[in-house]
Amino acid sequence: MSPAHKRFLLLEEGVGSVVVNLVINAAIAFLMFRGAPTVPLWGQQSVVSDTIGTTFFLPLFTTLIVTSLARRQVSAGRVAPFAGMPLGLQWMPIHTLWRGVVLGLITAFVIAPPTVAILATLSNDHSFWGFVAFKAIFAAVLGAFVTPLIALWAIAGASDLGDA
Repeated sequence: MSPAHKRFLLLEEGVGSVVVNLVINAAIAFLMFRGAPTVPLWGQQSVVSDTIGTTFFLPLFTTLIVTSLARRQVSAGRVAPFAGMPLGLQWMPIHTLWRGVVLGLITAFVIAPPTVAILATLSNDHSFWGFVAFKAIFAAVLGAFVTPLIALWAIAGASDLGDA
């Protein structure tokens, strides 16, 4: 991997996604639970349901957005296409929507259960601002892991894939 690819994936996509997800998810938490003094751990509108939703929807939406943006970077000549497909990514669906769904399901099944288990051991309810901070930080960390992977997939053979 070239230094330019590393910079693109780690700084632009990794750090960029931390900032974007921190702000967006803090705003989502604020809007969803504004006025509530506490956010319950369990229930339809709760810390657990929001966390499970975030583990699925964040990778899905990130795939839809980042794939398009990264391929535009390649088309504009700002980022060189990555030669070949990294071994661990070859089995992912070519179509962007299905790749996002698969990645969302993987993160929902791998990340959500231990996160929920940890949350359940900490407390039953969370203060409003504690939940806003948790959601923002959780989404930022999740985004920091999945976004560079998504961008790498997008630029790997980008010239051959078009906008699948």
